[in-house]
Amino acid sequence: MPGDKYERYGRPEEPADLNQEFMTVQETAFVLRCSVPTVRRRLQALGIKSEPGRRILTSKQDRLDIHNASRTTPQRKRAGRRLAAAA
Repeated sequence: MPGDKYERYGRPEEPADLNQEFMTVQETAFVLRCSVPTVRRRLQALGIKSEPGRRILTSKQDRLDIHNASRTTPQRKRAGRRLAAAA
């Protein structure tokens, strides 16, 4: 059975200050409104790593990069095909 520390490690937590320069992965997940594993995957995709045994901290720029990388552009539907099929 996992301990309390292990359980908290995977949960987003509210930072003391939303505008602080560096945040943990858990605080970053809270700010970006996503899960901790999602933040870790996005950090890995962007190539942001920590030293072995060190805590991962994200800077303001890292959080902005994660946010921008997660945004997708909506696909436009082709109205012409639907109209042609209905005719």
